[in-house]
Amino acid sequence: MSLVRVDGAPLSTNHIEQIAQGARVQIGRRILIAAGQQRHRLDELIDQRRLIYGVTTGYGPLAGRHIDPSRSGELQRNLIYHLASGTGPPLERRAVRAIMAVRLNTLAQGYSAVRPETLEMLAAWLNADIVPIVPARGTVGASGDLTPLAHIALALMGEAEVCDNGQRRPAASAITERGWQPLKPEAKDALGLVNGTAAMTGIAALNGQAALRSVDLALRCTVAYAECLQGQLEAWDPAFGVMRPHSGQQEAHERLLKLAAGSQRLIPGQPRYLRSAVEQSSPVHDSRSLLQDPYTIRCAPQLFGAVLDVIEFHNSTVDREINSVTDNPVFDPEADAVLHGGNFYGQHVAFAADSLTNAVIKTAVHSERMVARLTDENQNGELPAFLQGLSTGLHSGLMGAQVTASAIVAELRSLAHPASIQSVPTNANNQDVVTMGTIAARKTAEVLTQTRELQSIAAITMAQGVDLVGSDGFAPATVALRDWVRDYSPAISTDRPLYGDIERVGQALHDAAGQPIDRISNLDR
Repeated sequence: MSLVRVDGAPLSTNHIEQIAQGARVQIGRRILIAAGQQRHRLDELIDQRRLIYGVTTGYGPLAGRHIDPSRSGELQRNLIYHLASGTGPPLERRAVRAIMAVRLNTLAQGYSAVRPETLEMLAAWLNADIVPIVPARGTVGASGDLTPLAHIALALMGEAEVCDNGQRRPAASAITERGWQPLKPEAKDALGLVNGTAAMTGIAALNGQAALRSVDLALRCTVAYAECLQGQLEAWDPAFGVMRPHSGQQEAHERLLKLAAGSQRLIPGQPRYLRSAVEQSSPVHDSRSLLQDPYTIRCAPQLFGAVLDVIEFHNSTVDREINSVTDNPVFDPEADAVLHGGNFYGQHVAFAADSLTNAVIKTAVHSERMVARLTDENQNGELPAFLQGLSTGLHSGLMGAQVTASAIVAELRSLAHPASIQSVPTNANNQDVVTMGTIAARKTAEVLTQTRELQSIAAITMAQGVDLVGSDGFAPATVALRDWVRDYSPAISTDRPLYGDIERVGQALHDAAGQPIDRISNLDR
């Protein structure tokens, strides 16, 4: 099992996904020493009767109410109690692990003044795979993700339920069984655990990695699709990327050509022949005689280039957020100052998540269009209708799956409205403008799930097309794609229910989290 060190070095979305998948974490000794020093300084400030938000005052609009330091523990517990008010289905176990990992790394930056024991507890729970049950709804992403993070803190206190190595049980039982002590928050421990963007950031980290895999599969399906239709390589020439130097487009040209290497079905350069003047007056039915392919082939570098650029924007934003201090107040050791501000405000992640949502939906639209063309006997060259090569009419092949692909696109479009602009004032108008960052990230996760279902249909469609044409002449990457699909979905000869095939291919893509798709991505090494 892999190990991720939390020692002050920057973590990335890839690190967070590794932890979400089960990697162990190790906190550097220097981090724990610094946390102890910060906590000692906070205790000195409390003894000096300094006004520190959430430590010697109430919360939110109640910040003007002074709280005697002798009731610090009660104040911290009550913070968790009143915030643990989430609703809806629980977040996925992987998502909660990602959230815990982000929060651990945030607190490890050394500006939050939580006890070292709090950091060690988060690490111990991750390493033991004790995952709090966290309701999905209840945060507006204003003072960060107060509600979902409070449910995690509540479990650390032994007062909620957890998923303990796959088994749902009371947190108190999981703690007692291991001989541990529950969290007893003091001073700023509870506030440090809940006040920040860890929920939206953890979910977004997983989304960013899933989006990369989505594009990887989309590019492979695009090459297979172009080969089935005997498309032209000219539009994928990297010279176009030089003339229009978006980095994502340049990468898309490079990756498409790499995946197409060895293909004998793609037409290099100009079309194979010019038609006579008499022929030019007749309708063209053979796609090989067209000067230009449909946009699903011709504009693939531009479409996926833009998608890759959005993913880069999203992931670089999330990477910075993973390594940021996002709570309030914070303690500046160099200036020996307590700073009250708004680093918990999740607008960066909210905007990035909404941008990624649109990019993923466009990837899905492209996949649906490929499925539609390749299953349409009027547009797919010489392939049979709905790729049913045996008794077409008696059997309908991929007709139903194509309809499902269209239905998914329609539903995805309904999810495209941005969450990041949906500010609803709350908290007695203290939080008068909010970010909805976690709603945005959760929506992106749902879009990725549905896109994965649609891409499963696309991959099955491409594999069926390759089998009907015969794999001779296809690029090795396309043959590998076909073989990968066939591990989960046999070739379609006679009609059968395809929901199981779609689910298995989608699950295989989902299970590739944290590692390359088996056999497919290995071609890139």
